[in-house]
Amino acid sequence: MHRRIIVPGALGAASLMLAIPASAAAHSPGAPGIGDPYYPAYGNGGYDVSHYDLRLKYQPATDRLEGTATILARTTEDLSRFNLDFLLDVGEVRVNGAKASFTTSGEQELEITPKKPLDKGSPLTVVVRYSGVPSSKQAFGFTSWHRTPDGGIAANEPEAAAWWFPSNDHPLDKATYDVSVQVPDGTQVISNGTLQSTSSRLGWTRWNWRSDQPQATYLATLAVGRFDLTTGTTEGGIPVVNAYSRDLGANDGAARASVERTGEVADWLSEYFGPYPFNALGGYVPNTTTGYALETQTRPFYSPRQFANGSNVSVVVHELAHQWYGDLVSVRGWKDIWINEGFARYAQWLWSEHEGEGTAQELADYTYASHPADDAFWTVKPGDPGPENQFDGAVYDRGALAVQVLRNEIGDDAFFTVLKGWPAKYAHGNASVADFQRYAEEVSGKPLAALFDTWLFQPSKPDAPAEGARSLSKAPAAPVQPRSWRKIAATNDVHAH
Repeated sequence: MHRRIIVPGALGAASLMLAIPASAAAHSPGAPGIGDPYYPAYGNGGYDVSHYDLRLKYQPATDRLEGTATILARTTEDLSRFNLDFLLDVGEVRVNGAKASFTTSGEQELEITPKKPLDKGSPLTVVVRYSGVPSSKQAFGFTSWHRTPDGGIAANEPEAAAWWFPSNDHPLDKATYDVSVQVPDGTQVISNGTLQSTSSRLGWTRWNWRSDQPQATYLATLAVGRFDLTTGTTEGGIPVVNAYSRDLGANDGAARASVERTGEVADWLSEYFGPYPFNALGGYVPNTTTGYALETQTRPFYSPRQFANGSNVSVVVHELAHQWYGDLVSVRGWKDIWINEGFARYAQWLWSEHEGEGTAQELADYTYASHPADDAFWTVKPGDPGPENQFDGAVYDRGALAVQVLRNEIGDDAFFTVLKGWPAKYAHGNASVADFQRYAEEVSGKPLAALFDTWLFQPSKPDAPAEGARSLSKAPAAPVQPRSWRKIAATNDVHAH
């Protein structure tokens, strides 16, 4: 904040300058947003978080959550004040051990003013004590907290954190996590990473989860309820923890028949994408009424509705593919969503080949032929769809179609080198569609600007490439629907939030 003060005479001006320490005058508030044009209020400026320690107590009967969040960070500019994204009621904030003043603004801004200004590059420890009923809170007209008959779930994209912990809520600021939650005996807690321990005392059980590899805030999840937990190990030695609500009803068998193949699917995906990138794996299916699934890191969330028509391994393939494309390498900005969704959908096409239910080329041909030129499908630009179309079906299907066109253009050797090399190049970081184009050009040695512009950025149906064994069909008769099509289409609402 800059305040203009008019002082008569040079002596007055000199006196004013002496009255304000130079260090204090140089400090200013951090930005209330990280700079993403799709979501200007998401994230914050002026600091970078390295770790969240969340110590919580949750009562399923009342949906009341009490917590103490300890946030370790470092300032990236001289700060007089900074923001966190949060919705629950705050009782106390401390910055580097000293009580800080705080207020709220906008939809989800917690503004914190430390006793002393913070210099750029300084370590920062923020402790926030809070409480509230998450299901009673809304931001921007919706909630990302799902109340269930036996508890509650935090899972949504592009945001969910603000309903259960204060954070710098944008994928650009990844951090590690310790999540410790106390719940009544007989209730289970599911979160990301590895289960470190459980302990019971006086009718309460504390569950301690740890994610020791960088994780975006929207990929952090919390699920409290009555679950049946299963454990196992992949062939690669990764421990698997899956959880199923005890109240899934008719969907229980299909959910288990799908999610219990998590280890197998992860091992298979590693052949295309490289070694599984984390030290934990699994999935959970709560008894929520919402319909989508989400790639919450190491432990994807699945709605029971994903299994209403029987087992659906394809949706497991989709969410596990995100562990590489979306979780290990996250978007630089939300406009780069194609790197997440186009490749997760393409993984489903590869699984279709694996299962003998239609090749990726056949699925590409069918996708292309299924949408006439005047279909609104082609007006969505997967490379920059806009926030209103971020999870439109075209981002998935046209996005995967673009991946197949890229494969045809650069050939299988270069394509599969790109597919595996990309997660390694940007591991635990962020990247954009432009970064991906440059990397594909570097690996293939081919100029790809026209291809990317045509298939990702033009709001119209591209002409089919020239005829060839590996090109999109231009035959007058529509291609036969691949056997896997309906299974894949059943996952079209995985992110219909």
